[in-house]
Amino acid sequence: MSRRWRNWAGTESSRPVLSIAPRSTDQIVLAVQRARETGHAVKPIGASHSFTGIGATDGIRIDLSRLRGLVSADLDRGRVTLWGGTHLWELPGILTPLGLALHNMGDIDRQTITGATQTGTHGTGAALGGLATSVVGATLVTGTGELLTVSEHEHPELLPAVALGLGALGVVVSVTLQCVPRYLLQADERSAPLEEVLDEFPRRSRAADHFEFFWFPHTRTVRTKTNTHRPLDAGNDPLGRGARFLDEEVANNLAFGLCAAVGSVAPVLTPPINRVIESVSSSRNYRDEWHRVYVTHRRVRFREMEYAVPLDAVADVVRDLRDLIERGGHRVSFPIEVRSAAADGLLLSTAHGRESGYVAVHRFAGDRDRRYFREAEAVLAAHDGRPHWGKMHTQTADTLRPRYPAFDAFLAIRDRLDPDRVFANPYVERVLGA
Repeated sequence: MSRRWRNWAGTESSRPVLSIAPRSTDQIVLAVQRARETGHAVKPIGASHSFTGIGATDGIRIDLSRLRGLVSADLDRGRVTLWGGTHLWELPGILTPLGLALHNMGDIDRQTITGATQTGTHGTGAALGGLATSVVGATLVTGTGELLTVSEHEHPELLPAVALGLGALGVVVSVTLQCVPRYLLQADERSAPLEEVLDEFPRRSRAADHFEFFWFPHTRTVRTKTNTHRPLDAGNDPLGRGARFLDEEVANNLAFGLCAAVGSVAPVLTPPINRVIESVSSSRNYRDEWHRVYVTHRRVRFREMEYAVPLDAVADVVRDLRDLIERGGHRVSFPIEVRSAAADGLLLSTAHGRESGYVAVHRFAGDRDRRYFREAEAVLAAHDGRPHWGKMHTQTADTLRPRYPAFDAFLAIRDRLDPDRVFANPYVERVLGA
């Protein structure tokens, strides 16, 4: 029996009967065939950064860490094919020499490309889709042990499901991404009144390439971040090494981690600590390579729940959460993060068919009170919310089906690619059904 697995946040664990780290597609095919013969489930694992049990299994775990890097590049069309175990943090080293970049990205880059796309990882930008919308092709080993290629030319009807498949359709061995020419981002970060930003959120989201804000509960202002695409000839104007170290390591990790730990032990201190953080928040403006602006190195462990709601409902959702926190006597040290995304056509995308706003609630890993998440989820779900597939939630297939117009279309593809449920686990069974 292999050693116990635990995810990054420490919210999920399992003990697979066997863990393997294949070096080739053929080895994955053999593993799936062997699993079918022995009646074991199979789950691929990337960086274990999901907050749910989507990667948990007591069957065979496939570690994709030996299948990383560039498979091929089509520079004429701006496309790259990557092995499924490639981490997001490895992409700048692959794409920059090719003159390419991702169209969008979140602020964490620890995930693998398949883990990120299969769970619907996104950044922010009302005119931009999540990372999975850039998937134009994939190869996967299905539940029948078949190696299947999906693209606009081969089995194109499967692509809207395979691009964001929750790991329920097969082991994604490689993905082909549509990239964009390399660019710079102009970052403008500043404080603003909460009510003002809520009133203007849809407009500001649609007017900017990337707009988001963070609100620390128990305060009246937010931290906004507006990123604007700039050409390479605009020239870099980056944060100095010392300034970046002070902001990311000292303020965001060391000091904030200490404050969160104090608030966990003495919750009554959380509101005044948050107001101190609010009072020392400063503005900054800089320009740098796309990945250096998108990504923030976070070392403080936390738990997270995030829902997608209609973009125009964001203000009501945040105000309802504020009322919940005040009325319920919650003491919340981590900020609420608010972002946006364009509508897309992926079958299980949280932005399927509608312009979306994302509202994420967090708690310090040391906080054990789950009541905040339960009550916050009720607010988020009440606004026709769709949970992020890789973050904490309690939804089931019965409650999710009405929220996704293409839910049954996805299930039909699942029946086709994994009829024997080789890739099932308790999480997948809960959200998709047996």
